[in-house]
Amino acid sequence: MLAKTKGEPTDRVLDQFAIDLAMMDRCIRMSTMAIQHGEFPFACVICKDGEVVVESTNRVALEADVTRHAELVAVSEAQKILGRKDLSGCTLYSTIEPCAMCSFPIRETRIGRVVFAIASPMMGGFSKWNVLRDPEISRVMPEAFGPVPEVISGLSRRAAEKVWWTWNPLIWWVIKQRGCFEADPGPGTYERLKAVSERGGFLRRLLMRLHPYHST
Repeated sequence: MLAKTKGEPTDRVLDQFAIDLAMMDRCIRMSTMAIQHGEFPFACVICKDGEVVVESTNRVALEADVTRHAELVAVSEAQKILGRKDLSGCTLYSTIEPCAMCSFPIRETRIGRVVFAIASPMMGGFSKWNVLRDPEISRVMPEAFGPVPEVISGLSRRAAEKVWWTWNPLIWWVIKQRGCFEADPGPGTYERLKAVSERGGFLRRLLMRLHPYHST
């Protein structure tokens, strides 16, 4: 169960946990749809205030474009739907840990929370290249990168893994043997890292005036 956060009401924590479970369940169901379209079972959901903004699967095979990862497709669509570059207050859910390529736009759009089911120590933007939790990029370039988001790793891991195994047991076995995805540490086990408060607010406001990177 989600650990209590110091100073945060229990009911608020439980409400957020319920939302996270529901959104991740939706994300996992989306990953099964990806398979039907000839894609690997990757999927992403972005929500704000408990409401879905956008959901997407990978579109790599459909569009013959290796950059069309589910997270990138979702971030792009969310900006169009909300009419702004800044996605502060949004949570991104993904069946697999976002890779480094996907993690930079997550930081650039200032997404506040990232929740994923299966960690990727070979390719992850948190486990391998710590883009998601790197405080330096937002400290040095606060006009371009948002503060360190909250990261929850391993939520509904076994449900997400089941989709992969059901789709193709052989490919799933090879992926696990190569260490591309993290080994299952046990039922109900996941990690939560709190967001890091933004610093240098005055500098960011000054730089935003000079160069309004997220103004629209």
